[in-house]
Amino acid sequence: MHAQIVLFDGFDPLDVVAPFEVLSAGGGAASGAVTVELVSAEGPREVAGGTGGLALRATAALDPDRPGLVLVPGAAGPVGDPADTPGHEAGAPAEGGDDTIPVLLGRTLGTALPRLMAAAMENPEVTVATVCGGSLVLAMAGLLEGRHATTHHLGLDLLDATGVHAVRARVVDDGDLVTGAGVTSGLDLGLYLLEREVGPRIAHAVETLFAYERRGTVWRAEGPEPAPF
Repeated sequence: MHAQIVLFDGFDPLDVVAPFEVLSAGGGAASGAVTVELVSAEGPREVAGGTGGLALRATAALDPDRPGLVLVPGAAGPVGDPADTPGHEAGAPAEGGDDTIPVLLGRTLGTALPRLMAAAMENPEVTVATVCGGSLVLAMAGLLEGRHATTHHLGLDLLDATGVHAVRARVVDDGDLVTGAGVTSGLDLGLYLLEREVGPRIAHAVETLFAYERRGTVWRAEGPEPAPF
């Protein structure tokens, strides 16, 4: 499995680094069965994150035709007002010069990322994953209507408002769409993807290596519909 982890201006570093390390370690444990690279919609470039200006280098352009996994992180910055996220009047920096998370997420809509992600989601050989606000990027682009997904708890209402079936769970598996909740869920998401795509023994080996025990619920659209309480 080849994983492309997307960088965009203002990305949350932990949303990227946590799954990157998990998947990379999984590749080692699985004798190279998993490979990982950092990509951007624009191609190879230095991309500044939203935490203290930390930058990572995208080594390639996002390729929606390449089979495997495409993972979209969220953004890092002041929380701001989620109502501003769709980007109408949300183009200006917040007071003090720091862009809010809604502004950073909304700004991705003016890049090639939505078009590339639409192509990736149409590719039957691609699984799309997100961490934290990454699902909001896709939802704002109109790519998740009718799907089940999660995000940071502060963004669940906004996710629901875009026509997504928002689920309050650590990880939501909706087939070719797997989403993680808050920022640290990137660890759990990465381990779950290893278990699903490569096998539980590989996932457990990485879990042991990182001295980390997975937490939270993995939700799937399976089984009978629960009756209301």
